Amino acid sequence: MFSFCSDPASLEGIEWLSCYLTTGKHLGIYWSIGTVLLLLAITAPVALLFGFAGASAARSRILPIAWFGKGYTAIVRGVPDIAFFLFFVIALDQFFEWIRHEVKCPDWDMPIRQGSDFVVCAEAKLPLGTAPQWVHETYGFSLAVLTFAIVFGAFAANVLSGAMRAVPHAQLETAEAYGMSQRQTFWRVLVPQMWVYALPGLSNLWMVLIKATPLLFLLGVEDIVYWARELGATKTAKFTDYPHGDWRMWYFLALLVFYLGFTKVSEVVLDKIMLRLTRGQATAAGEAQRKAAA
Repeated sequence: MFSFCSDPASLEGIEWLSCYLTTGKHLGIYWSIGTVLLLLAITAPVALLFGFAGASAARSRILPIAWFGKGYTAIVRGVPDIAFFLFFVIALDQFFEWIRHEVKCPDWDMPIRQGSDFVVCAEAKLPLGTAPQWVHETYGFSLAVLTFAIVFGAFAANVLSGAMRAVPHAQLETAEAYGMSQRQTFWRVLVPQMWVYALPGLSNLWMVLIKATPLLFLLGVEDIVYWARELGATKTAKFTDYPHGDWRMWYFLALLVFYLGFTKVSEVVLDKIMLRLTRGQATAAGEAQRKAAA
């Protein structure tokens, strides 16, 4: 990147370090930070949508829908995250390929399951073998986002379900007494007020989601953990222009600083959102604000 980096063997000190940190391989770890932030930016709203759908389904008066909502929450929350991630990504990938196989290759006369192998026609592969590398990476990232959203959506559903129950029932009865339908009461009274009760649980869930992003490494996505392990391992002059010993401790220490800093920023933002939501609300936090203002 710098003009003086043309001969790494002649460098030392800060010049050597500046050249080392700007090599092409190091751009991978910088891009991976963007990958983690993008995962969080997409997963958080999608998981919240899954959670809201699950909590709403659990409250339904139609039994099959209520059973589905409660079952989704109970099953996903009851399975260890790492086991769900390792299983579900494979199952989801094979499910998509099986659907494409049934549509694109109806004349296929061989079994799809051949021992431990899952074999579909070439046209049904996701992504296609001829697809460029960015398509493969985008597909893998999309599967990871969907898996994260389903897992954390179940926890969000549990939080939102509790928040819905925390809204004073008298307010719902009052809305119905004023002639509001069940749907109007839900959207105009229950949903706007439940967020103040849900935010503490959702805040904790956001922190857990941040800490869970290193699981991308298990899903085949080249995230920060992958690059920290790859770049921090011992490198000899035979394989690189910038040889060094085992520096994994320093790379993982940098990850520690990154995650601590990110969670601190998240805490500050979430506190501001909580202050905004509780303003004027009939809650302990809202009462504390009124006393402080007086």
